[in-house]
Amino acid sequence: MVDMRNLRSISIAASDEKTAWVQAGATLGQLYHTLALKGKTLAFPAGACPDVGGHFTGGGYDMISRKYALAADHVIDAKLINADGKILDRRSIGENLFWAVRGGGGTSFEIVVEFKVSLVTVPERVTIFNVTRTSETATKLVHQWQHIADKADENLLMRKIGLREKSDSSKWSEKDMEIPLPSRKCRVGVQSVWRGVEHFLGIRNSVGKFMIHYAVLWPSHNETDKHNDWMGRLYSFMARYVAKSPRAAYVNYRDLDIGRNNINGNTSYREASVWGLKYYKNNFRRLVRV
Repeated sequence: MVDMRNLRSISIAASDEKTAWVQAGATLGQLYHTLALKGKTLAFPAGACPDVGGHFTGGGYDMISRKYALAADHVIDAKLINADGKILDRRSIGENLFWAVRGGGGTSFEIVVEFKVSLVTVPERVTIFNVTRTSETATKLVHQWQHIADKADENLLMRKIGLREKSDSSKWSEKDMEIPLPSRKCRVGVQSVWRGVEHFLGIRNSVGKFMIHYAVLWPSHNETDKHNDWMGRLYSFMARYVAKSPRAAYVNYRDLDIGRNNINGNTSYREASVWGLKYYKNNFRRLVRV
């Protein structure tokens, strides 16, 4: 493991102010703050959590990704250190390895110390509004939302979050669950989500797919087993309504339930395929060749 915390310099090109070099240890908050100091119309699609960093190689999406795609799509060069300690860039590593760096995950391809990214121009002023609903009406709202969200103007982001501060996960059962999901006419599963899970569905217009982020928070270490069990049962229940063959996952949301490396030695291609195909689908084979 390499500690990158001190590599957090950010420099915006003085010539056109549409590119920047961002060191791997910089957080999103630091990047956004630096852009804000340069002006009100400079932005970068990378994420919504200010204390996150180093996730460009896994994709990276945020509120403007429907229009401007992912952070990885805006990486145009990189500085890497190889096993011999040499500093390389896009030209010296070649396009295949550079392709892998722009989405292949942050732990597989050399040590990236700095990214060159292209920036985007946004309006000085945007409109933000919230529509608040109770669990009784939220299910119907999501049912309607899922049919229009990927068809709306690309300048409009519709983000759905279900959040409740307290939950009693011990009382969860399948019959309590009720949430409509993409491409389903029936109302399925997850009334408990409104009571205990942050349910985040992000959409990128050009893909038209829904991504779900489940999270459960609890204050006491003594409750860990109970909440992990609740999440495990929710995860199993949702299998019938999400991507299949394989059940996929976003690489920046690491999911150990879909597979992991061999901790007692080298990992074979067959062992890595268990999780690799689920994160990368057919791109996994190309990543292995790289």
